[in-house]
Amino acid sequence: MKLSKSTLKHKVNESDFRMDSVLHFEIRPTAEQEKQLFHTFDLCRKLYNYALDQRIRSYKETGKGLTYRDQQNMLPAFKEANPEYKAVQSQVLQDVLRRLDRAFVNFFEKRAGYPRFKDKLRFRSITIPQSDVRRNFGKEGYIYIPKIGHIKLNAHQAFDPSKVKIINVKFQNGKWYTNLTVETDSKPPVSDIQLAVGIDMGLFQIAVTSDGEQYENPRWITKSEKRLKKLQRRLSQKHKGSQNRQKAKHQLQKLHDHISNQRKDYLHKISHRLVQKYVLICIEDLQVKGMMKNHRLAKSIANASWNRLANYLEYKSRRFGKTLVKVNPKNTSQKCSNCRQIVKKNLSERIHQCPYCHVVLDRDLNAAINILQAGLNMIA
Repeated sequence: MKLSKSTLKHKVNESDFRMDSVLHFEIRPTAEQEKQLFHTFDLCRKLYNYALDQRIRSYKETGKGLTYRDQQNMLPAFKEANPEYKAVQSQVLQDVLRRLDRAFVNFFEKRAGYPRFKDKLRFRSITIPQSDVRRNFGKEGYIYIPKIGHIKLNAHQAFDPSKVKIINVKFQNGKWYTNLTVETDSKPPVSDIQLAVGIDMGLFQIAVTSDGEQYENPRWITKSEKRLKKLQRRLSQKHKGSQNRQKAKHQLQKLHDHISNQRKDYLHKISHRLVQKYVLICIEDLQVKGMMKNHRLAKSIANASWNRLANYLEYKSRRFGKTLVKVNPKNTSQKCSNCRQIVKKNLSERIHQCPYCHVVLDRDLNAAINILQAGLNMIA
């Protein structure tokens, strides 16, 4: 939708033009470095499980839980009693405790379930929370990981090492990667809005725009469901602790990673196209967690990944100086986009037919137009 100029004026500070982005690069450790990394992962996993058990026991015995600060203060004594942990940098161990603390925060704020003990396949990354340009990027073409050494870095795009704040090392799909959190400059918001769009996120199509564009839902999990069930059955038949069980777990994890990568790639492409095309983007402020309580729709909602798409649109809008507006989703599907009357319909009704003004539209297109109008009203 085209708008007249100067529809939106922004008040911005210099800090509004700075944001954190994550660069994803492949790294190629030697056989010896790979062995050290796996050993580090295993030690960090055991620390995570030990710290979780410590919190559980503390609560049972005293009625009080432990905080991150409590456990951080206990870390030197733990390292003294377990000298093998001298092979892991202190900051990496501290981040393991932070990871557990975040898991408890998410649980208490009802964003996730109770923290679980980790097996080898559920702990596949470590984080160095403070990067130093001379230490970590002093050798061109390499990244230095403390206690591991210089690892070959396959950087497919240029970046400023001095802007790197956090370094994460991850093993996924049989390959090694580093995620570099860097501070980047985003473009100032465009004050003269020419193109605006409303986006309705749904289950039949992942996204429908107010201009009538539809982005299909590939249903990645549904397509792989037979394969997932087969691998899950195969895993359940293996003896616990056996080598064959570990192989079956690895195959199952590999398929989950493949589905996740498919989803991320598709959502990145959609969000990039929308941010490049429009200046103002209006979406619904969906409370996905509450919607997931509907067990009939939970799997479909998870498969559609509305939150992930919204997050991608949000950070890309900031990066390219576009504006993202989140509107109240109330009645966006029920209201007629033409006459504004409420026209009740259930989820199975895919066509909006207004008995008042007789307009006939696709249900999702009608909702997208309402979302755009709500967004324009918010910034007017």
